[in-house]
Amino acid sequence: MFKVYVTPAQFGKEGALLLDDGELRVEASRYHTGIESLKLMNARGFVEVLPFMGQIIWNAEFDGVSLRMKNMFTQPHPAKEITETYGCFAFHSGLLAAGTPAPEDTHQMHGEFPTSRMDRAWIEVDGDTLRVVSEYEYVKGFGDHYVARPSVTLTRGAGRFTIGMSVTNLSEYQPMPLQYMCHMNYAFVPGGVMSQSFPDEAFGLRRTIPAHVHPTPAWTKLNQDILDGKVDKNSLASATSFDPEIVYMADDLPQYGEAAECRLVRPDGVTFMTHFSTVEFPVATRWILFNPDQQVAAFVLPGTSRPEGFLAAKKAGTLIYLKPGETRTFHVDTGIEDK
Repeated sequence: MFKVYVTPAQFGKEGALLLDDGELRVEASRYHTGIESLKLMNARGFVEVLPFMGQIIWNAEFDGVSLRMKNMFTQPHPAKEITETYGCFAFHSGLLAAGTPAPEDTHQMHGEFPTSRMDRAWIEVDGDTLRVVSEYEYVKGFGDHYVARPSVTLTRGAGRFTIGMSVTNLSEYQPMPLQYMCHMNYAFVPGGVMSQSFPDEAFGLRRTIPAHVHPTPAWTKLNQDILDGKVDKNSLASATSFDPEIVYMADDLPQYGEAAECRLVRPDGVTFMTHFSTVEFPVATRWILFNPDQQVAAFVLPGTSRPEGFLAAKKAGTLIYLKPGETRTFHVDTGIEDK
């Protein structure tokens, strides 16, 4: 294995090939907004990572199929919180708090990490595997202190890739709260069908209404139709009416096994698949939204808790506390499933 550090100075607007072994390639470029981008490529497609901006995964495409939601952004924008640049395929929600804050919460939408400026980034090559790692140290006087290392791993000939996160509590004496969700914004597929390895009834409709959701009479009726079983929650056939968003959540996933697989099958047979450990991620969320500006079918968002904010996780007993020096790691395998 060899390891090469990248610096912001290497990123120009014209783009530069940093690595090319015939199939695995890495290209560095800079958007007009100033945001640095690394495109990891193999023979089947690419994953585009923003190595110095929360290691956001801006885009992903394999076998000519885009994985990313329809959005309003033509390029990433400098941002203090994720909704200011919400055009990405995936981001890391957390880490001291995650999800949508309740009125009593003090954290911002999806926590402090998603758009944080990374301290350093590097590329690792090991045989058939290409990996990009970023590193970020969070420290606040009289507060928490951690180091996080998000990563993306792409393998030769693969249509899937692995999203990783490692978090270490650097405090020498105090525990640190941890909430984390791997927030993947998959493309909305008209007529698509969703499935999962755990029972359908595990997914329950969200009953709380966050501040960014503004109910309409039609939306309220839609929620009741879902509760009454009049809407198939595994089908996107009628989901073009899901505006505002419709959200389902599944808790205590380890009771169904140590691993979970979730799928979204397109009418043409192409299958989006996500695999994760239920020990690392005991909660799953499904988020669907369809309007002319934004269309997303996030068929699974693996998390350590529900995306209802810090205080809700604390009340539910799902908030993690890392001991001084303790490390937690998370891995999600996602992309297009091979036939």
